Amino acid sequence: MFENAHTLYLWVVLAPLLGSLVAGLGGRVIGRGGAHWATIIGVGASCVLSLVAFNHIVLNDAPAFNETVYTWLATEGFEFKIGFLVDRITVMMMVVVTFVSLMVHIYTIGYMHDDPGYQRFFSYISLFTFSMLMLVMANNFLQLFFGWEAVGLVSYLLIGFWFKRDSATAASLKAFLVNRVGDFGFILGIAAILLYFNSLDYKTVFEAAPALKDATMSIIPGMDWSVMTVIAILLFIGAMGKSAQVPLHVWLPDSMEGPTPISALIHAATMVTAGIFMVARMSPLFELSATALGFVLFIGATTALFMGLLGLVQNDIKRVVAYSTLSQLGYMTAALGVSAYSAGIFHLMTHAFFKALLFLGAGSVIIAMHHEQDMRKMGGLRKYMPITWITSLVGSLALIGAPGFAGFYSKDSIIEAVAHADTDSWVQTYAYLCVLLGVFITALYSFRMYFMVFHGKERMDEHTRAHLHETPWVVTGPLIALAIPSVVIGAMYVDSMVFGDFFKGAIFVLPEHDVLGELARDFHGWWPMIVHALSQPPLWLATAGVVTAWFLYMKRPELPGMIQEKLQLAYRVLVKRYWMDELYTKGFSGLGRAIGRGLWKIGDVLIIDGIFVNGSARLVGWMAGVVRQVQTGYLYHYAFVMIVGLVTLVAVYVIWPDK
Repeated sequence: MFENAHTLYLWVVLAPLLGSLVAGLGGRVIGRGGAHWATIIGVGASCVLSLVAFNHIVLNDAPAFNETVYTWLATEGFEFKIGFLVDRITVMMMVVVTFVSLMVHIYTIGYMHDDPGYQRFFSYISLFTFSMLMLVMANNFLQLFFGWEAVGLVSYLLIGFWFKRDSATAASLKAFLVNRVGDFGFILGIAAILLYFNSLDYKTVFEAAPALKDATMSIIPGMDWSVMTVIAILLFIGAMGKSAQVPLHVWLPDSMEGPTPISALIHAATMVTAGIFMVARMSPLFELSATALGFVLFIGATTALFMGLLGLVQNDIKRVVAYSTLSQLGYMTAALGVSAYSAGIFHLMTHAFFKALLFLGAGSVIIAMHHEQDMRKMGGLRKYMPITWITSLVGSLALIGAPGFAGFYSKDSIIEAVAHADTDSWVQTYAYLCVLLGVFITALYSFRMYFMVFHGKERMDEHTRAHLHETPWVVTGPLIALAIPSVVIGAMYVDSMVFGDFFKGAIFVLPEHDVLGELARDFHGWWPMIVHALSQPPLWLATAGVVTAWFLYMKRPELPGMIQEKLQLAYRVLVKRYWMDELYTKGFSGLGRAIGRGLWKIGDVLIIDGIFVNGSARLVGWMAGVVRQVQTGYLYHYAFVMIVGLVTLVAVYVIWPDK
């Protein structure tokens, strides 16, 4: 089969694209049923082919595939090509993206059943899958940028899918604009790569990078900057936008304005994972700059803790899960910052399954509650929705890193990597405290949501209670399918992905940065990790978070209101989300508008219109008025002027005879 691997990999990306085109352009010819079957078959075929590629590359230990599909543009200096690099990190991402996308497609049949935009939605989510596959399978920066921008475009369309809602339109525009800020840095980084390497091909750039380790550039006269540091930080700014890292995180919570299936797809397998994947793919570049790695670590740790804190005060079920995504992305980024790329990608994989599970579980609750999303109006749903209840419990346990669940192996690996990173800088100490405290916060907001939704007093109205029941199989089926890997996938791959050679040839780490190699001496197998965790702070903190949530929301439900009254300032800070939105809308945007108004009034109205346009017209009018006074038509007036002129000339000659 792999004698023609070129064709197989083409079909991996083209199958979802064809499904998207059929669903989007088929109209009444294929109908609603035709739209979901076309896209499900397309994504399903891509998933099967991805599993075939995974078997070939990983299980059979075949060499990576790196070939050009076609040349898009050729110039005298270099060529722009489209091609695929399929190695171990690629096939893992292919399987995750296509499997989660397939579950979301099936789930959408039930969730969007009555929506008038049914066919359009299926077309968009299939196009989203195609865009992400083009990104992860790229073997050059041109194709990477194409996939990068394509996922941004489709996310804009999906977040604003219900475009008749002003809030959805505003959220989609916000996501688009914030990502433009990050993408500006990203394209500058690609431009710098083209400038210094004269190529956009990964292999060429990675092989030549060590020679430029000590190279410098002058951005500000008199100051030398490391070329590799500048390139790495610029690329990471792009990742900060896509993967919603502080301070470019503000768009992700508002993306909840889109339908729940797309929230799951954005948060689990596409868009936000793009930045994490990109930095891991670019490990040969990031390894050459300790400054860039320190910057990545600081941003990731800050996001992990401070975005998690915001989840404590959210009452919208989807927003709680959204802030958990922000926090978990911070964990992944912190892993990248200590060169534990494998641990970061491993957490990306496990997170994809349990985060998709949590979002789709939240969507199942929303369907049963007649699209009510306020957790304060829920409670006691366990007896009405047993499948959603147990699968949501599995997702929550995986999220908090309960021993034995997938998230435990990946999150604890990151915490251990940050703790043992070979650096004496304050950033490492700060990062460790952030990721450690984040464990307690994660457990607290996760089980706050779980207890408020599924246990305790029933707080919904009588009409909603009378119609409560479990959602149909097209909703619960994907929940069960995602719950299974949320339990077992961590134990299956922790040895090979984190402490083994799963990513050999795909991820590059300098010997002096190999923190996972050091940890591998003490960690052997999934069971020793559990035994080790029993005496470590993360497990104690997670347990404390669950117990605190139980006490506050089950045993003493009146306490949260009392705590809120006592800690008004802290509560206001969290509810206002650190005033980051105000900073952008009233600060940066307001300042930009003020500068624009100033330039308009001074530059356009005063200088251009007032002086050059209207001023020149008034000058001509004034001169014409003067001339009209002189041109009277009387002969004696003209004679008088001539005499005055003659007298003036004589006077000048007498005073300055030499002139």
